[in-house]
Amino acid sequence: MDFESKIISREVSQMLWEMEKTVSTAESCTGGRIAEAIIAVPGASKYFKGGIISYVNEIKESLLGVSAEVLAEKTAVCEEVAIQMVKGACKALNTDFAISATGFAGPTGGTKDIPVGTIWLACGSPERQVTMKVEEDHGRDINLAIATNKAMQMFLEFLKSEDKTEIDG
Repeated sequence: MDFESKIISREVSQMLWEMEKTVSTAESCTGGRIAEAIIAVPGASKYFKGGIISYVNEIKESLLGVSAEVLAEKTAVCEEVAIQMVKGACKALNTDFAISATGFAGPTGGTKDIPVGTIWLACGSPERQVTMKVEEDHGRDINLAIATNKAMQMFLEFLKSEDKTEIDG
């Protein structure tokens, strides 16, 4: 893990610790890399409950409650699936927040409409989610590293907005 990623993981850790909130992951193409980034910080067992690696649609449906209709109509690589994965992980693992990733890391799997390198990221709570689409293909390993880093950055920004809401609210 690079230095910037370690800093982000440490900030996420500190915020979750202070907020006394929990997080889980629902990962497809990233295969556990986001969870790995979270647990890189000692003490993660206080706020990280676990992750579901849902590499196939069957697991997305059965464990995360992703809609079979959405999967059939839009494929697993879409914003709606990433959002449903967040909600499903929060429910299945009983956490306040979750982070999800679904996409085509490569080198194969893409289509004309959804090329390799397209990865949808989402994070949030059952009530509020934010999403991001990664679209550049730099080869499998770099695609996965970029997606993991962007997911952690997005989650850090989400936590900052949640913390501000709690203070202001």
